[in-house]
Amino acid sequence: MTFRETEFEMDIGRIGLWQGVLDQQPSSQVREVVAELEEMGWPTVWIPEAVGRDPFVSASVMLGATSTLKIATGIVQIHARHPMTTAAAQKTVAEAFDNRFLLGIGVSHGPFIEGIRKLDYSKPYSFMVEYLNEMDGAMYMAAGPEEDPPVVLAALGPKMLALAAERTAGAHPYFVPPEHTAIAREVMGPDALLAPEQKVCLETDADAARTLARENMALYLGLPNYVNNLYRLGFTEEDVAEQSDRLVDAIVAWGELDTIRDRIQAHHDAGADHVAVQVLTPRGELPLAQWRTLADALL
Repeated sequence: MTFRETEFEMDIGRIGLWQGVLDQQPSSQVREVVAELEEMGWPTVWIPEAVGRDPFVSASVMLGATSTLKIATGIVQIHARHPMTTAAAQKTVAEAFDNRFLLGIGVSHGPFIEGIRKLDYSKPYSFMVEYLNEMDGAMYMAAGPEEDPPVVLAALGPKMLALAAERTAGAHPYFVPPEHTAIAREVMGPDALLAPEQKVCLETDADAARTLARENMALYLGLPNYVNNLYRLGFTEEDVAEQSDRLVDAIVAWGELDTIRDRIQAHHDAGADHVAVQVLTPRGELPLAQWRTLADALL
């Protein structure tokens, strides 16, 4: 059975929260924070994988501290695990926590896979296709969920977006403006889940907001997959090299709550089913107040 042969029935809400700052907090505090996020009304929290905590373990910690919150991975790096291991971990977490776990997987980036993990990154698309094949056929003889839990793909370009629609429940694009969401929906068709990430900054001073945005964007503008996607969207080498205001404002929504709300709505108007909002803060500070403000305004 492929993942597209079952309907996506998990209710992750129209707006969720994307965050990477909880890796910097002790697990005891993480439990308290996710319980507070659940109380705020956030339906889903997205967590990453790079060089921090194991996402399946982190998801289990968070799910164990909550009763309704969904945890989604944005994303698990497929080069880090054998596909049978990933499939087993997914089913283990889904069964243990009432199917509140959404597995997002992706090929990540050459500098992470080759530079840090010292693994081959020469054919990421082909690697993903074979990985999905092996996950589909993975043997699993433990108690599991009643139905195969869903998978979504990190996808930017047309080939990976099409693969996401054909082989999985949908796509989780990252570092994208609403213009990309419209393209993704056209490529993927009407039925696949489309859940882009959107960075936001609750700062009304233009210089302060753009300074914070540029600090956050610098890492991603050093990764070819994101840069090439920006070129496909019409941004120039100069935009990328100088982190132009045009580029910053396209990637990060900053200002009053109405501006943030309008950007999220632009993604929905372009075809998004769910928008994962990431609040930018200086040096990874925990933005509890901003998360509550957004929850009150958006949910």
